Amino acid sequence: MRPVVKFSVAPVLPKNIERIKELAYNYWWSWNQECEELFARIDKEIWEEVNHNPVMLLSRLPQEHLNSIAVRSEFTSYLDYVYERYSNYMNAKTWHSSISEEPGTIAYFCAEFGLNESFMNYSGGLGVLAGDHLKSASDLGLPLVAVGLLYQQGYFHQYLTQNGWQSERYTEADFSLMPLTLMKDESGLPLLVDVDLPLGKTYAQIWKVQVGRVPLYLLDTNIQQNAEILEYRDITDQLYGGNTDTRIMQEIILGIGGMRALKLLGIEPSVIHINEGHAAFCTLERTRMYMEKYSMDFATAKEMTTIGSCFTTHTPVPAGNEIFTLTLIDKYFGSYAKLLGLTMAEFLDLARHPDDTIGEGFSMTILGLRMCAFRNGVSLLHSKVSQKMWQHVWDKAPLDEVPIRGITNGVHSLTWVAKEMAEMYDRYLGPQWRTETDDAAIWQRVETIPNEELWRIHQRRRERLVLYTRNHLRRKQNSHITQETLSRINDCLDPDALTIGLARRFATYKRTSLLFSDMERLSIILNNPSKPVQIIVAGKAHPRDTAGKEMMQYIIEKIKTYNLERKIVFLEDYDMGVARFLVKGADIWLNTPRRPYEASGTSGMKAALNGCLHFSILDGWWAEAYNGENGFAIGRGEDYEDNVEQDMIERETLYSVLENVVVPMFYERGTNKTPDKWVQKMKNSIITNAGEYSTTRMVRDYYKLFYSKALAQFNGMKQSKGEDARDLLFWKRNVTAQWDDISVGSVSVDGANEAYVGKRIHASASVKLGNISPDSITVELYYGTVDSHDNITHPRKTVLDKIQSEGDTHYYEGEYICEESGMQGATVRVLPKHKHIVNPIDMNLCVWA
Repeated sequence: MRPVVKFSVAPVLPKNIERIKELAYNYWWSWNQECEELFARIDKEIWEEVNHNPVMLLSRLPQEHLNSIAVRSEFTSYLDYVYERYSNYMNAKTWHSSISEEPGTIAYFCAEFGLNESFMNYSGGLGVLAGDHLKSASDLGLPLVAVGLLYQQGYFHQYLTQNGWQSERYTEADFSLMPLTLMKDESGLPLLVDVDLPLGKTYAQIWKVQVGRVPLYLLDTNIQQNAEILEYRDITDQLYGGNTDTRIMQEIILGIGGMRALKLLGIEPSVIHINEGHAAFCTLERTRMYMEKYSMDFATAKEMTTIGSCFTTHTPVPAGNEIFTLTLIDKYFGSYAKLLGLTMAEFLDLARHPDDTIGEGFSMTILGLRMCAFRNGVSLLHSKVSQKMWQHVWDKAPLDEVPIRGITNGVHSLTWVAKEMAEMYDRYLGPQWRTETDDAAIWQRVETIPNEELWRIHQRRRERLVLYTRNHLRRKQNSHITQETLSRINDCLDPDALTIGLARRFATYKRTSLLFSDMERLSIILNNPSKPVQIIVAGKAHPRDTAGKEMMQYIIEKIKTYNLERKIVFLEDYDMGVARFLVKGADIWLNTPRRPYEASGTSGMKAALNGCLHFSILDGWWAEAYNGENGFAIGRGEDYEDNVEQDMIERETLYSVLENVVVPMFYERGTNKTPDKWVQKMKNSIITNAGEYSTTRMVRDYYKLFYSKALAQFNGMKQSKGEDARDLLFWKRNVTAQWDDISVGSVSVDGANEAYVGKRIHASASVKLGNISPDSITVELYYGTVDSHDNITHPRKTVLDKIQSEGDTHYYEGEYICEESGMQGATVRVLPKHKHIVNPIDMNLCVWA
């Protein structure tokens, strides 16, 4: 039976504790341990039952309980203290306000956001990274808003059958019991966005989630206005659920609907940042808006969009990049292409890409790359992999100049640090580490922490992890738990044993099963009576990833076959709550991806912040972070063509390092029973990783390298009311049409004979430009080491100066200093140049000598 009317009933808070509601509706509490403690003090048992959802906590309390805490002076005094901290945070002068006067809002788009385990709007690393990005943007005071989708059922809850097979359970979220605010118009009606889909208009309402100073707007299609077309009402049911039609509709709502939602809210972003390809359709809608506002055609408006747009790619696996069939694109964008003034062929050319499974397709990654002037991978190694993957988009560019740079991921320190570790950092580093999280000098003070104190705190965290694991196992059992099962759970894991954390998404390239590929050898390691080792495993496979599920089942079967249930524990339903206990209490964080398929990885960064040592293949972030003294490595960064050979070699290395280095070092104790060598590695890990791999550093990097430049460029175009965009397009077309008239004549390199390190090399060149102005080009000397195939590797560039002109021939010269010995070479090239071009490689025009 359906109700004729729906309404939400809120608890009545006594006036002197009304401020709790403001705290409950701002996720600032999720990275403020004192505010978390405030909610736990209200009712610790219910706080755990509601999985740390403060709004649901308040709704579950009887009115008399609320009345009783309102008259408890110790509670109200603590509330006053926490609220003052909150107010100070919200009103404090920020890093951004002290370094920038450039106006403009940054809009951050992502398909998922992981803010806390109580809000299942995320599946894994991408969403958690997005959540940490918002938190650091808030800390730094960036003028940033975020846009995503609100999923009625979120991501699935995992449970395992008796034979170890993953099954999924979805639960409906009650948005009235979550820290969400429905956005309404002046008359009190919900603001509605509409998007055209093949069967008719689809509507979405807008919810706001406050993340410190940053608002996150989430679109929701499960509303009465979509009742006539049920499949449209269900678009936002599940994160990464449904079929291909569901996915493309979700991405249309996210990208096109997201831009329309911002307009409805009165927000016109100067910069958009697309976190992975799911939201790339927003660039098309942004372009359409400029077409409408400034009476432009698509090509001109695209210049405004591109100059103010940033794109982050996360996927080094070709199959992981979303590609839609051309038929599907025609179905959903036939009418929209006409709005853009494009033929269907022109529309498809924006992102056309060959694909092994579907033939030619429409690549969301290529759309993002082509519609954004600022692009990055999420680690230094991943940027190199991405340059190789997408070089065909810029086929005139040398591989190392494909315009995808590396900005390595980070983690939000205050979200992931253990309370005991944070208090210790306060004592020895000073409170500045909480705000200047990326200051390397502050983290050097970790050396002053006594070994015994650091070790004692870490032991307590391991003990808490073991207790949490046992409680987690008990909670996941049904109500008919037997005494035998209960006894086995209570006996599992040893609070004093070397504990390995192995938690990640179960995808085949992550090779979680590598550790379990020689069970005889692993059993000997685990069952050493004087040096015991134990493993805690967690992770989900995508519901349609059969290979990932089989890998999980293989591990669970091996655990049972070798009677290792007390030594190896699998924690079901991995989420942010489970992750926090693991990264804070494990001794080793193990990661065994197939290089180079781990784009970054952030769980190891969270572990390092807490003194847990990373033990990993040199892939993703660890390829740049590992220095030999701050953790352990599997291999030396080798790449293999044969997967079987790679698995065999790296399995042997994994076991060997574990047996001969990791375990002995952990159990090597001095007279004070402290493993000093191990603790020194913990200190080295914290010093080198805690600041460098924080989202404070990451977001500052995005601002310095992307946002600030995009703001300046876009604001210039906006002030000209689009005339700069028209001029830029005219210039591009003119230069492109005449580019073939350019030629490099004579090139002279003086000083190459008897060259030595430190010698100055002088170069000159004549360049014939035809009718192209010298102001429209740059002449560069391109030099570096020459390999056995006569290619210049690791090149450097220096701009040559024009010294004179004779008709359409111009003469350039310059010099550089030899910095390396060995076989060197140099050449000259000509590139286009314009003040509104972020990277000349984007024009895919280059003339070489």
